[in-house]
Amino acid sequence: MFRKNAVGVFCLSFLIACQPIEETLDISKPAEQYIGLDEYKNRKQLKELVGVDPVHTEWCAAFVNFVLDIQDIPGSESVSDYPLMARSFLTWGEEVLDEPIKGDIVIFPRGGKLWQGHVGFFIKEIQYENRTRWIILGGNQDNTVSYAEFNPKKAIAIRRKSLISWRNKQHQ
Repeated sequence: MFRKNAVGVFCLSFLIACQPIEETLDISKPAEQYIGLDEYKNRKQLKELVGVDPVHTEWCAAFVNFVLDIQDIPGSESVSDYPLMARSFLTWGEEVLDEPIKGDIVIFPRGGKLWQGHVGFFIKEIQYENRTRWIILGGNQDNTVSYAEFNPKKAIAIRRKSLISWRNKQHQ
């Protein structure tokens, strides 16, 4: 009996191990060490990190690109001529059609112009008072690197970088 079960467990484990699993990156983790940096109090440090003056430039996309860069992941400059715009991430990575997972990049509209937006890293979904909100980690959220709540219905895109596609591009 033991031998039959052991063979069955081995076969099941082998089949599971051989299934193609799409690995994903939680690219938000390195961003956590910068939480609390303020565009006024930490202006010089932020300017050095993100490459723009945070007091005079909307810097959410610059922060996301910085976090990608420190992980050797190409940012939106790899897909757009305007990497400082949040919407430059609309064609970055792969489109997510289902629920976001931690580390996905989410793009939201902002202001009244089509080119305006906000971008950050999805952290988690929360529920309260019969409302769903997404917690986004990003730069230029109330002038700081912080967690902020966003209405998921307003998201215009969710993008993800898979380990498989990233590794394939690294070996080309």
